[in-house]
Amino acid sequence: MVLLTPVDLGPRSARNRVMFGPHVTNLGDDDRRFTDRHVAYYERRARGGCGTIVVEGASIDASDWPYERAPLADGATAGWASIVEACAPYGSLVIASLDHAGGQGSSAFHQRELWAPSNVPEVNTREVPKSMELEDIEAVVGGFAAAAANAVDAGCDGVEINAGQHSLVRQFLSGLTNHRNDEWGGDRLRFAIDVLQAVRRAAPGVVLGLRLSCDELAPWAGITPEMAPNLAAALTAHGVDYLVVVRGSIFSTHATRSDFHSPPGHNRELTQAVAAAVAVPVFLQGSVVDVAMAEDAVGGGGAHCAGVEMTRAQIADPDLVHMLAAGTPERIRPCILCNQTCQVRDNRNPIVSCVAEPSAGHETEDPDWYAPAARPRSVHVIGAGPAGLEAARVAAHRGHAVTVHERTRAVGGLAVLAGPGRPLAEWLVAEIARLGVDVSLGDPVTEAHTLGVDRSDVIECTGSQPGRPAVELENGACLFDIVDVVRGAVSLPDDGDVALLDPIGGPIAVALAESLAGRAILVTQDHIAGNQLSLSGDLAAANTRLAQAGVRIERRTIPRVVTASGVTVSDRFTGERRTIRCVAVIDCGYRLPTPSLDGVTNRAGDCVAPRTLYEAILEGRRAALAI
Repeated sequence: MVLLTPVDLGPRSARNRVMFGPHVTNLGDDDRRFTDRHVAYYERRARGGCGTIVVEGASIDASDWPYERAPLADGATAGWASIVEACAPYGSLVIASLDHAGGQGSSAFHQRELWAPSNVPEVNTREVPKSMELEDIEAVVGGFAAAAANAVDAGCDGVEINAGQHSLVRQFLSGLTNHRNDEWGGDRLRFAIDVLQAVRRAAPGVVLGLRLSCDELAPWAGITPEMAPNLAAALTAHGVDYLVVVRGSIFSTHATRSDFHSPPGHNRELTQAVAAAVAVPVFLQGSVVDVAMAEDAVGGGGAHCAGVEMTRAQIADPDLVHMLAAGTPERIRPCILCNQTCQVRDNRNPIVSCVAEPSAGHETEDPDWYAPAARPRSVHVIGAGPAGLEAARVAAHRGHAVTVHERTRAVGGLAVLAGPGRPLAEWLVAEIARLGVDVSLGDPVTEAHTLGVDRSDVIECTGSQPGRPAVELENGACLFDIVDVVRGAVSLPDDGDVALLDPIGGPIAVALAESLAGRAILVTQDHIAGNQLSLSGDLAAANTRLAQAGVRIERRTIPRVVTASGVTVSDRFTGERRTIRCVAVIDCGYRLPTPSLDGVTNRAGDCVAPRTLYEAILEGRRAALAI
């Protein structure tokens, strides 16, 4: 496979064409330093075979503190050196990402003004940055050079300059954010060129990479795909050894890490156009999580690029390259592009992880889930949702003989019915089949003692049941449960409006509303539909899709009474009541655990408390390890 062949990046050669790109991990400490958690995180991907690892971006100047645990290059030398030392035995190149978020940063931590080319308010925070003065520009250019020298001293194989999302360098390049009338506005490339030249002088003989937004998705003033080839050629002429093509701007922060709503590999044509215009290796970035797509991009009939960034794919499965090299690509744990736990710049301030691989980001504290059991046992797992399937998979890996009992005729639980979880559920099913797990369908187990084994060898993963809707039902009224609707257990009328009662603000109600399009009336207590989608970066995009689909949204609205002809609601603030006429009402609210089996204490997933796919997988592992 071409994907597994070496590629020269200037003075170094990467052992394959797979890159683990820079991303926010929140694994740093309070002093903005790289930690042992970083070292273990990157070592795990190097051990899994990744060719080039680009470390989380480090701010090159104290004027930039974009998130609480953002690394600072001035104190990063020791951390970079530890990462290099940990990855060296596996032959991965280690590249230090150098960054300054400019006007897209935050003043919350250093309590200083933000620096930017011009006084353009930051779209998310509405904060107005300072228009950088000459001494500020000189400080930042010097900061990039000093940071590059520190990275070389630490043993890094090179550095990568960020001119992509959340980047001061891109802000100087773009008409969206650079309104200057001096030499850095008359020639918008000047700042980027100054940075590249300063870094090249400070770090000779190592790899110099550039991450460049080639489509800001704002054609009225931003960088467009038509501009990108010439822009890339002009910048890479200044000592750049490789280029990563990305997209996004201040108006589209979700675009650089788009979720499953965007087609995987969405930057392929743009990358191909840029690659044709430059003389350096170009890497494709953009939701490439499938190895077949990656191979086609580098080795297909019209090869698009020299390499592929597969960051989220390697968060989900750090052994992706090894699995591919072993000829078992079907065993690669899939990334489902949910952004649920790998996108961490939000008000929770969590560390990076993955719904499919909860040990991601927790390499220093998680146990060896697959350690052989001291005594193989006959293990029975009740329920074949994600928690049960993962419990069965890990228990089988540990040497137990495992039987899964599922009351329905299908496996996968809610994960195969709503959201992007189906590929993960299907992977789990294939893995337990490979491991010899016995799956008994249409087999409700209501009492554990009937299994004929010790209750300590039973894992309960029976999922959830409908909750108690906070609405009254008039005589003749019908309230459908959303799970029954998506499962096909009930049928909605063919015509007429359908009200979706969504007290959660989660993705399932939004997805159903999208599918119903102009028939849907989404009733939410919040000021905006799908409030919880802010955690995955899909909030703005989801509301755009709802508007385009013609969904009617009733905001700040509390449902009170479901009638035969609709639902009576009240305004959240005034209490004023009115009636929404519709032919069906669907409860999209909270669910409750199923009743516990007698005497079983080893439980996992929604039967403990209904939550997300992440908790289901993690608790399934813990339950298997407990036997």
